[in-house]
Amino acid sequence: MLKKELLLVPGPTPVVDSIYEAMSQQTMNHTDPRFASIYKKAIEQTKKMFQTDGEVIVISGSGTLAMEMALVNTVAAGERVLVVSHGYFGDRFLNLGKAFDVEIDVIQAEWGERVSIKKVEDKLKENKYKAVTITHADTSTGVSADLDQLVPVIKRHGALVILDGVCATSAMEENMNKTYGEHGYRIDVVLTGSQKAIGVPPGLAIIAFNQSALSVRNDMEKVPAYYADIHNWIPIMNDPKNYFATPAVNLIYAYNHAMELVLNEGMENRYNRHRKYSKAIRAAISVYGMKALADEEEAATTLTCFLYPESIDDVVFRSELANKGVIVAGGLAHLKGASFRIGHMGNATKEDLEIAVKLIGETLIQIGQEADIVKAVKYFNEAFVSEAVR
Repeated sequence: MLKKELLLVPGPTPVVDSIYEAMSQQTMNHTDPRFASIYKKAIEQTKKMFQTDGEVIVISGSGTLAMEMALVNTVAAGERVLVVSHGYFGDRFLNLGKAFDVEIDVIQAEWGERVSIKKVEDKLKENKYKAVTITHADTSTGVSADLDQLVPVIKRHGALVILDGVCATSAMEENMNKTYGEHGYRIDVVLTGSQKAIGVPPGLAIIAFNQSALSVRNDMEKVPAYYADIHNWIPIMNDPKNYFATPAVNLIYAYNHAMELVLNEGMENRYNRHRKYSKAIRAAISVYGMKALADEEEAATTLTCFLYPESIDDVVFRSELANKGVIVAGGLAHLKGASFRIGHMGNATKEDLEIAVKLIGETLIQIGQEADIVKAVKYFNEAFVSEAVR
């Protein structure tokens, strides 16, 4: 039997045995009616998760492919996009824009902070934007976007809202039927991947378009893509017995089962569970003298970036922690070596996270730091219970 580790990076995330079992079933022909039925069910369940009456596309690829699909199917060369970036991954749209001759403007927040709503509004007044992209939870910083404020501002200026949900989908609300404000303003596109809060191994790109976004694509004569052109995929999603490109059959098995788990838990229950996880893990780790990069009111519920005290060597700490069976991620960009990132989402359990708190404390003591493990566990459980009864 393979050694089991606690994989608490911001993705991939832990995969439960029932998802592995679904994935390990015999591979069918991708045009087999039995597989088509599974694929169709997976698509229908995804629509329920997003609460959309538009189109959902689930194909082989990554979150980056979904980002590309969102851009090329809504924005033509020469048109302008505003990127609201809360960290490293928001900036990826800049490179995508260059690849497709799309004009990109970026509003970049200080790492650990949200972009000012006023800056967004001022920028929208300066230029005509076809779309605005928002990273719902940035994997590099652990900052979440305030959709309640951002969406109405963007829609008032006539732009599409493209939401990057890679590190948020199924853990943070992304209801495409929700009205933001008094004018029926809604999220137009949500893109994500399979390997984070959904809890499936990497390999699937998932994207949803509402009717407004689909109308925009229909008005475009052509797009600079073939595999990423949603017009090639929508007929397949509506009838998976048809063929365009070979799907990842076994990953679709796994994804379909994961969607069953998500919907059976219930979306509100799932959002609440992730809120409890995030509050508890941040309360516990703060006992060890490590501060979350994002303030609590701006923090994502799926992951946290913690800053080290100067006395901690990142490589030594994460290596020793990995030897105990807990895998966390290092910081990115200028926070490399000065921070670590821990995922607390998807199939991770309260017990998993409590074990991680204990082993982080043991590792700190091992490398010569002070760590009150009893107090940290106490804070973890108190914060978990407090958030549960809120």
